[in-house]
Amino acid sequence: MDFSLEKLALDLKNAAEFVSHRVINREEIIQQAFCAFLTGEHLLLQSRTGVGKSLLAEQLFAMFEGANIFRVQASKEQQPDTYFGGLDIEKLKIGKIHHNTEGSLVECDFGFIDEIFDANDFTLRALLSLLNERRMIRGVQNVPANIHTVIAATNYLRISEVTEAILDRFLYKSIILPDKDPLVQFKISAQYSQHSGRVLEPKKRINFAHLKKLQQMIAGTDTSFKFAISAEMLYFTNLVIRHYEFSRNRAQRERFKGHSATAFSDFYISPRTQAKSLDLLRALAFLEGRTLATTGDVEKLYYIFATVGIPEEIQMFKKSFNTINNALNSGNGFEQIRILLAYETLLEQIEDDHSILQRPLHTTLSNTPLRLTLLEWLKEKVAGIDQAVHHNKRVLESFIRELVPVCDEVRELKQALEKESTRIFQQIGN
Repeated sequence: MDFSLEKLALDLKNAAEFVSHRVINREEIIQQAFCAFLTGEHLLLQSRTGVGKSLLAEQLFAMFEGANIFRVQASKEQQPDTYFGGLDIEKLKIGKIHHNTEGSLVECDFGFIDEIFDANDFTLRALLSLLNERRMIRGVQNVPANIHTVIAATNYLRISEVTEAILDRFLYKSIILPDKDPLVQFKISAQYSQHSGRVLEPKKRINFAHLKKLQQMIAGTDTSFKFAISAEMLYFTNLVIRHYEFSRNRAQRERFKGHSATAFSDFYISPRTQAKSLDLLRALAFLEGRTLATTGDVEKLYYIFATVGIPEEIQMFKKSFNTINNALNSGNGFEQIRILLAYETLLEQIEDDHSILQRPLHTTLSNTPLRLTLLEWLKEKVAGIDQAVHHNKRVLESFIRELVPVCDEVRELKQALEKESTRIFQQIGN
């Protein structure tokens, strides 16, 4: 079957709609789940009993063909071989731990772990490298795993050092609240009376190999097609994430005001999670039929940084997005960031190759976002471009110094680049 990005985008949209018709009032979580598929990450579903977590997971998996699925109900009595495959008895007799991984989670593409926190800490710890590095590491046995996405379900959170590490492996998290709206309850009852708790077979399924190829394109490991994030959009994304992290921690401190510092832990976004959010940006752009991420995609990063199903967290992320977006749009903030980041690229080039400063700036800056802006500035500040060629360091330092930021976020970037300019030009000397 031929691989087509346009066709795959349409198929994924239709698949999400199909699941939404089967599992009522879960559109946002379904969208989040398809983002998990597109980025090759894991999804954790938390709710009270009887709200359809298993049905949702199974219906999502049913939309793909050619994928091996591993299913397990976790319990405290289980050992790692439940997930990794039975031990080779003959090798165990000589002191070697070796699992027969055939049919185990190691060799499957999708996995569903029901009541994951019923598993004991020893088993959960053994799962860490499998979920994150996609490798099964048990004793001297170290083999790659096929796992694309694991969906885990739980009725409760059990907090320990190990479970916190497990939670970190699930980039996407949702809480499913019981539906009390009469119309929603009617629709759920109608679905149940028609299909009971059965998973519906879709008329059309998506080739898992195509999903895998698309995920590799989004991650950048397959370079046959590229989904792009501009430098200014990348910087904007980091500003929003930083603001959200600060806001969450400020809210935490207000909530626990008067308590000791040990009464709560800071909200922390790891560099690994922040980096992986870029894959989500590319996935969101693809779902909208684009190859370039926009500010609208950044607003949906709450799929990773907030818990879907908790309105307060989502609203806080959207507020951070709007705060930064409005600040930059109040003037030409995005354009200033684009220029400053182009200036930063030029500084890197100068640090690697000092001879750049010996060339006329209008040739050095050809085909860069900085070129026209700097040349316009030169026309106003100096008699001619030729005169400025011999004073490139002074010209560049003056250019960055005289740029007037439209907001604090741009001012912060400008000040950092002024220090960087001073450092690099002092190294070079006259």
